[in-house]
Amino acid sequence: MGKCRGLRTARKLRSHRRDQKWHDKQHKKTHLGTALKAYAFGVGVEAKQPNSVIRKCIRVQLIKNGKKITPRKVVICLNL
Repeated sequence: MGKCRGLRTARKLRSHRRDQKWHDKQHKKTHLGTALKAYAFGVGVEAKQPNSVIRKCIRVQLIKNGKKITPRKVVICLNL
């Protein structure tokens, strides 16, 4: 079976194309909105030896070389 042809088939073609777009990975990623809901930069950083606390920090990725860094000072980390 092929696709519909002829007069009065515009709605069928349009709705079928709309349904098939959701099988495309890139279309689903851009239109679902889950990327906006997820906070990509919040990360938990564990403290050094005597402590066992997990501090909330922001991890930043540098544009020039792609390295991921976290701020060192606790004051910056806790003032989100």
